[in-house]
Amino acid sequence: MKQDSLVIYILSDSIGETGEQVAKAGISQFCLDDYEIRRFPFITEKQQIQEILVEAKQERSVLVFTMVVEELKNYLIEEADKNQLPYIDVMSPIITSFGNVLRNSPRREPGLIRRLDEKYFKKVEAIEFAVKYDDGKDPRGLKKADIVLVGISRTSKTPLSMYLAHKNLKVANVPLVPEVNPPKELFEVNSKKIIGLTTNPLKLIEIRQERLKALGLKHEANYASMERILAELDYSEKIMKKVNCPVIDVSCKAVEESASIILEIFREIGYKF
Repeated sequence: MKQDSLVIYILSDSIGETGEQVAKAGISQFCLDDYEIRRFPFITEKQQIQEILVEAKQERSVLVFTMVVEELKNYLIEEADKNQLPYIDVMSPIITSFGNVLRNSPRREPGLIRRLDEKYFKKVEAIEFAVKYDDGKDPRGLKKADIVLVGISRTSKTPLSMYLAHKNLKVANVPLVPEVNPPKELFEVNSKKIIGLTTNPLKLIEIRQERLKALGLKHEANYASMERILAELDYSEKIMKKVNCPVIDVSCKAVEESASIILEIFREIGYKF
């Protein structure tokens, strides 16, 4: 680099990504091609700041920092002023403004945004899992799941799987059909992870008739007959007893209510996800 080139020092008590992006956005507003960005993440000690400032004094530099730990931030400002180094405090104006609006004090913990990002990606992963292992598509997912839902058709298996996925839980579900044996993996899963779903046959007839109507089929189809529904419920009851899992009647419950019951069951048995 040339002697008069600009060096932008990014200092952070986290990874420094925010400071670097702000610096790039700012410098892009100027016709300046000859500059360098140096990032110094995870600063936890004053000694680290001293060493960086010694280097910065030797060059045409500007400090951009996103320090949220009060002691380190104040020390950096004090030393930058002492050494006549220009600096930009990215976080303080934002934190102060939010504090005034919220009438609350900031936590002053570095890396919180990264933790939020991790939580977001965990949720996305859980949703993708629910889609991949919905309706017994791939029984290999049963052993990977946090929760396994079993039940006959139209007992809210898929809506519950998606709702619980938004709670960052990996959920797989298996339809129980008398003509089809459940996958062997179902009997190899810890029974504490399995929840059976059942419903009132009269309510189920209504739901299935509406389903047939939506598909343009006749109400008289075997799928919505009482005889068929009772046979399915009897079969599902036998399977649920075999795997020895708790059973929830979802007849008159909203998805949120059923999900709350499921989570409470897991809390009561002390199951750790």
